[in-house]
Amino acid sequence: MYLIVGAGISGSVLANLIADRLNEEVLIIDRREHIAGNCYDSKIENITVHKYGPHIFHTNNKEVWDYLSNFTKWRYFYLKPNVMIEGNRVSLPFTLKTLRELFSESMAERIENKLITKYGYGVKVPILDFQKSKDKDLNFIGKFVYENVFKNYTIKQWGLKPEEIDASVTARVPIYISNDARYFQDKYQAIPQEGYTKLIENILNHKNITVQLNTDYKDLPNTKEFKAIFYTGAIDEYFNYQYGELPYRSLKFDILTIDKEYYQKSVVTNYPNDYDFTRITEHKYFLDEKSNNTIISIEYPQVFSLGKNERYYPINNEKNDKLYNKYLTLSAGRSRESKKIENVYFFGRLGDYKYYNMDLAVERVLKLFKEIFK
Repeated sequence: MYLIVGAGISGSVLANLIADRLNEEVLIIDRREHIAGNCYDSKIENITVHKYGPHIFHTNNKEVWDYLSNFTKWRYFYLKPNVMIEGNRVSLPFTLKTLRELFSESMAERIENKLITKYGYGVKVPILDFQKSKDKDLNFIGKFVYENVFKNYTIKQWGLKPEEIDASVTARVPIYISNDARYFQDKYQAIPQEGYTKLIENILNHKNITVQLNTDYKDLPNTKEFKAIFYTGAIDEYFNYQYGELPYRSLKFDILTIDKEYYQKSVVTNYPNDYDFTRITEHKYFLDEKSNNTIISIEYPQVFSLGKNERYYPINNEKNDKLYNKYLTLSAGRSRESKKIENVYFFGRLGDYKYYNMDLAVERVLKLFKEIFK
């Protein structure tokens, strides 16, 4: 029998692969009272609510799409969020459409022409590139987007100034020189028709899989009986914080029922500069559920504090990645303090100390399975 720690999407997919393709028995445990990890959803007043924030599945990987399609039918869904800028609700990501929503016709046309002339149409350009431009209009639009869309949202989300976090985060906030209002441009974009919890339930519905909730790994009486252990929990926790805690950001949600049919014009509205929260999600949009009232969640970023809230986002920067690599070295037995841990594998968002979109989490597991069980 194999042990998998964590019944989120990473652990659940691996459990299914081992159970189905190897015909081996798997015990999958989770310390929470539910499966599906942070993509868990449930019904509140006949509306499917994403408890841990909005999740839209998107991928260009056909193998990942085809694999998950074995366990769900899809509601095809394009995320088209809004953002509040200077009291105006405009399109996000920042595109040529957003440009026209914010500025006068003549100004928008002038900047649009310069963007297309310099960069072409249908390309994404990181906002920092514009700030280096000698053209006053391009320099202006780069600074405008940085100040009004990115800077303060980043400070709220990460608790750090943009320059204090990994440059890859900044690179994720481009100006999209296009009229495409979709937040993602992946080939496949959808939400499981019966929700994410049902998707994970279907993945785990196998005669060789046993699910045990409200169970902490450290409370298991004997782990030596398992052929291998696959650990999706926090790698620093596994090693009892030997080198110190890896930092994370967490989130708090105020989930409110509103006595009106709709609260806002899109599923997600971002608030970069106003209030202490970062965004409001209206959940009935996900599956186009009809009701006289609606449910929203207001999202407040927080510092992760052990025992008080959940880990959400690894804070990847040079200092924290060095700390993670010390744990990785410890797990492989390459440090003075350790010998190789046989048949224990770390993966997933917490095991790899890396933020994965859902498709990348599944892709990681498919590769891991092939590597281990050649």
